[in-house]
Order: sequence, then C-alpha cells, then structure tokens
Amino acid sequence: MDTEKYSAGVCPIGRALAQVGDAWSMMILRDAGHGRTRFDQFRTSLGIAPNILTRRLAALTDAGLLEKRRYSERPPRDEYVLTDSGRDFLPILMALGGWGAKHCSGGALSRAIDAETGAPIEAVVVDRATGRPLSEIAMKVLVPDAA
Repeated sequence: MDTEKYSAGVCPIGRALAQVGDAWSMMILRDAGHGRTRFDQFRTSLGIAPNILTRRLAALTDAGLLEKRRYSERPPRDEYVLTDSGRDFLPILMALGGWGAKHCSGGALSRAIDAETGAPIEAVVVDRATGRPLSEIAMKVLVPDAA
C-alpha cells in the first residue's frame, strides 16, 4: 500500500487505513478499549513480538490515537491511553467485530455486552441524519474537483 498516497488523498477510508490499517494496530486499540494500558499487558494479551509492539505503539501515538503517559520514574515506565480519536475508533472496531461474527464465524466467539445491564451489544452503523443502516442505503461517492 502506498501509505503516502492514501494518507494525503481525498478518500477518508484511505486516510484512516494509513493510520490504523494493520491488524496489530487494531488489536492494540481493541485491547486499549478493554482497559489495557501497559506494554506487558498488550504483549501478553496479543502474543506480539516486543519490537513489533514498540513500533505499533509509537505509530498509534504519532497518529494521535494513543497518548503515552509516564507512570513510573524509577524505572522509567510508560502507559498508553486512548485519546478522543482512539475512543472514536472503538465503534468502528465493534462494527468490524459484528461483521466478523456474522461472516467469519465457525467456533466459539467472544461478544460485547453492556457493562451496566449485561445485555448483548449488536453494532449497527447508521446514517446520523436518517437513522437508516448504511447497509440498506445505495451510496455513491462525490470526489472533489482537483484544483
């Protein structure tokens, strides 16, 4: 993928994928949404190599999805906390998970529940103006004229 081309292009999907377009980054954001903040927590949960985790955490921090915060001076230790931008990405992950549960199942699956009520959560992406599910709307894309 030509990251430079898509990160500056007119397509917001391309721009977003340039920020979080690999599986490790999305799984780190998923774990951060579940309350994990520390390097060892991510490493243990994901089984990811430390060098890859270091690169992904730096990229997510540079992209503004995570904020690096020092929690110990001796020894120096940092945690990674979701920013507003990172929290805004969580519903996207939930929608992706809903699609995966519907189309990629074949065994036991985790599921999201409302922490207060215990009711299952089913992610549905809707148009804000009409409330209609996007999967039911015929769409076309308007591309701005090149200046």
